[in-house]
Amino acid sequence: MEKFIPLSVPNLKGNELNYVTSAVSDEWVSTGGEYINRFEKDIADYLKVSEAVACQSGTAALHLSLILSGIKAGDEVITPTLTFIAAVNPIRYMGAEPVFMDCDDSLTIDTLKLKEFCEEKCDFVDGKLINKASKKHIKAIIVVHIFGNMADMESIMEIAEKYNIKVIEDATEALGSYYLKGKYKDKYAGTIGDFGAYSFNGNKIITTGGGGMLVSNLENGCKKAKYLSTQAKDDELNYIHNEVGYNYRMTNLQAALGVAQLEKIEDFIKIKEENYLLYKKLFKNNSKVKLLNFSDEIRSNKWFYSLFINEGDIGKIIRELQSHKIQTRPIWGLIHEQQPYINNFTYNIEKAKHYSEHIINIPCSTNLNAEDVKRVVEIISIVIGG
Repeated sequence: MEKFIPLSVPNLKGNELNYVTSAVSDEWVSTGGEYINRFEKDIADYLKVSEAVACQSGTAALHLSLILSGIKAGDEVITPTLTFIAAVNPIRYMGAEPVFMDCDDSLTIDTLKLKEFCEEKCDFVDGKLINKASKKHIKAIIVVHIFGNMADMESIMEIAEKYNIKVIEDATEALGSYYLKGKYKDKYAGTIGDFGAYSFNGNKIITTGGGGMLVSNLENGCKKAKYLSTQAKDDELNYIHNEVGYNYRMTNLQAALGVAQLEKIEDFIKIKEENYLLYKKLFKNNSKVKLLNFSDEIRSNKWFYSLFINEGDIGKIIRELQSHKIQTRPIWGLIHEQQPYINNFTYNIEKAKHYSEHIINIPCSTNLNAEDVKRVVEIISIVIGG
């Protein structure tokens, strides 16, 4: 019987059970407990930042980032169309609207088009970037580091400084990725802009089942985020709340998982690298596919592998692979083509459409061994030829 090879599943072979059992034994299972504080400190130490705030999800971290960036109803926020929709929906939570940008060949936001858009399609008046078409104030940009690649943060930070816009890094797919050269050498994804958001969903490089983390370079940014994430309590004894807060705090059980997972992250990244290089070697002589590169300017966590299919219906290919018990998926439906966002402003979307029609993500779990990788390549070669 053929073995099922999933796309991306957790690797729970460390101290997860020990730490979760400890949290249960101590009866700290909700939004208080030592593991939450420990996980926050461990993440902050790993990322070389002063503080981190554990959240219910990466989406919650993005939502808090937008609140603290001063986004209001009627504002606009620049965001890529090639991303998971969770990067965009929080803009609507604020009553604001996304402005969709194209990707470059790294699949991250195209900074040349971003610069062009700001120069040609906007006015900069009294310290405000105004979209000429909508007359709305563009206050922020959400930068998504796709599949473990990092966007061109040098260019983005220059544009943001010039036009007085906040930078929110969606690093939900890029925990562990950092620059190897340039202005931000040794800086991790999520630690360069005003805010960084991380996800620990079940398919991420490390998981807490669900959950996220927020970091900030703004003064008191993390302190304010933690305050808002715990129902904005100004007087905990008498339940006094001077602002609208949110139930966005991570649970101690999730954090216990996270502490154990973070202990293994460098091992996981090493496995990701080894499997990626093996895929690369095995696909080398197949003219019908190409495994996309990760930038040589970063140490990538290589979260997801992207296989470019030159010809054929990728939906049909995915279904055929599924029949062989190989789980793959298309990249994403472009967000500007989704029903809630079809009327939003887009700027010169070209490559995102091209890549979305040709890329599938192939199995990349840290549980994969060499024989699994060889079988995936063998079945893909049978299905598409080459």
